[in-house]
Amino acid sequence: MDNTAISRIIDTLGKVSSGAIILSANPSIDAVAAASSLYLGITKIGKTVTLVCETPIDFDLTAVEKFKKDLLVAGDNLVISFPYSDGSIDKVDYNIQGNLFNLIVTPRPGFSKLDPSKVKFTYSGGIVDFIITIDAPSLNSLGTIYNNNQNQFQGKELINIDRHLTNASYGTINYLNKTSSSVCEMILLLLQQLQLEIDRDMATNLYAGIAAATNNFSSYSVTADTFEKIASLLRLGAIKKNIKNINLMPQLQNRERNINKPPQAVEKENQPEEGTPSDWLRPKIFKGGGLI
Repeated sequence: MDNTAISRIIDTLGKVSSGAIILSANPSIDAVAAASSLYLGITKIGKTVTLVCETPIDFDLTAVEKFKKDLLVAGDNLVISFPYSDGSIDKVDYNIQGNLFNLIVTPRPGFSKLDPSKVKFTYSGGIVDFIITIDAPSLNSLGTIYNNNQNQFQGKELINIDRHLTNASYGTINYLNKTSSSVCEMILLLLQQLQLEIDRDMATNLYAGIAAATNNFSSYSVTADTFEKIASLLRLGAIKKNIKNINLMPQLQNRERNINKPPQAVEKENQPEEGTPSDWLRPKIFKGGGLI
């Protein structure tokens, strides 16, 4: 356990108010579970935090919907967003009636009017006091998030949390454990040292991350400490579940529907197209050199 790094993280989080947790492109379940759990934890102590990753996050984990593709921290600027197609808006105007400020969006003739149910409200313009990178061996592994925002990384507390053997120790604080079974195991320890409440959602995420990183606790990096942490997560209410990729759900649902169908129905669906030889789907046995 890197007590020095953890102590410095605790001290830093006590001084700052807003920042971002950033993942490298195409993150693992372990990385996403670790980031979302840390996000849930430090927002409980009043910190304004943004989860950021340049690639879409589709894992079935709590708080993944909070991920943004851009390094924008909530501030005082109200941002009004709605679906837009090129040329669909004729003009945007405003007026003030009493104590009401009215923003008027006029559609161009021939285009549909704005659907109020699709309008979203967010805030931007916040100051980044700190940046936490998780499971990122280098700043370049963050992709466009770093390349397009290098000035945001200058002069900031940069907390680098990772277990990669190749990590370049690029942070102002480097919390590294290159023998850890998972990043989630490291985050659990950090949350415990921060004395933050770990609720069921956080425990479930962390359990899933450790399970995924260790191939269901069978990898060589699993130790007695790992099982002790798993036990503590289960006592905190962690739900054991298989983490699915949301984008794969239609295929999984089709597979489940086939399982529930009579064998004759599935067999009929899998019949070859007309004109295909009748024995096409039968197992083939090839002979050669006297071996079968």
